[in-house]
Amino acid sequence: MTDLVNSLLYLDGVTVSFDGFRALNNLSLTVGHGEMRAIIGPNGAGKTTMMDVITGKTRPDRGDVLFDGHHDLTRLDEAAIAELGIGRKFQRPTVFDSHSVLDNIVLALEGPRGVFSSLFARLTEPQHDRIDGVLETIRLTDRRDALAGSLSHGQKQWLEIGMLLMQEPELLLVDEPAAGMTDAETEHTADLLKEISKEKSVVVVEHDMEFIRMLDTRVTVLHEGSVLAEGSIDTVQANLDVIDVYLGR
Repeated sequence: MTDLVNSLLYLDGVTVSFDGFRALNNLSLTVGHGEMRAIIGPNGAGKTTMMDVITGKTRPDRGDVLFDGHHDLTRLDEAAIAELGIGRKFQRPTVFDSHSVLDNIVLALEGPRGVFSSLFARLTEPQHDRIDGVLETIRLTDRRDALAGSLSHGQKQWLEIGMLLMQEPELLLVDEPAAGMTDAETEHTADLLKEISKEKSVVVVEHDMEFIRMLDTRVTVLHEGSVLAEGSIDTVQANLDVIDVYLGR
């Protein structure tokens, strides 16, 4: 019960089966307020299914999935879960290429969407300040008027993270953010996620072990739908079971 009280995200005994295959098998996991957690594991370990359960895309066969101590995520749909403050970024960035960086950020604002001209006209001073703050965080202030389609792959990833931040989530789920990035972009992405985790909880699913090391955070290893090991990057890399099922391959 202590874990539940102190956790922003609480999963206990979560099981999901697809046609007899157990994608999650009695998975238990907690993420605290303002904590960053890295999730690693071989293909088929249950990483994507876990995020699908948290965001309401998949209903578990059994188990508890609670947010902020009392919201039962298994009873809510995807839209309601997003409204609670859970944002998800998929591996491929989905930005509006034919619109500017600024347009993309404005469109991500909470509340009713409108055409660009009327949307800009309705922005309050606090919203303008928030937009400027997010652009600074994702280091795209100098590209605010550039078309999103002209950005590099890494910059598109940062823009999408910025679009999530505009919705003020308490928890960000980020799927393989470093995939396809240059070394410099990878390093900046690690810095960006560490900056965000000072105020929000962040769960990062990733394969790149060097990137995980840059995050300098607690690592959870999934295997066959449940937790195999947890601890620092050095701890899990030295774990013989982890080496056997994942790192040794």
